[in-house]
Amino acid sequence: MAELTEEVRRSLIEVSLAARTNAYAPFSKFHVGAAVLDDRVQITAGVNVENSSYGLTICAERTAATAAVTAGARKILAVAVATPGAAAPCGACRQFMYELGPEATVLLVDSDSGEVQRTVALNELLPAGFRLTE
Repeated sequence: MAELTEEVRRSLIEVSLAARTNAYAPFSKFHVGAAVLDDRVQITAGVNVENSSYGLTICAERTAATAAVTAGARKILAVAVATPGAAAPCGACRQFMYELGPEATVLLVDSDSGEVQRTVALNELLPAGFRLTE
């Protein structure tokens, strides 16, 4: 699990909470914001984007991770996820992020209080995650 300075930790929380306001969740009304810290020491935001064809919905963690990769990142060091009740990432997001940072620090943020309810390593949320090896 990556060691985070208090400044970086606070920035991740603030970015995830701010991003959440831009979530597009007309069906579930469950707005999620995420902030990814990458190997370039940049923080990238993401939100959940729902779709009428439910299977095409994408989670905040994956939009943040794909935006970071698009900007040149190749590794995730940490992610903050802001939801009501500090929900953990879904299984698909866990596997998706595992590819980019199996030991990433995950901050589960309660969007109502703005406080971190749990800090955990990604590989604890997804033990024995899949990695294609050559």
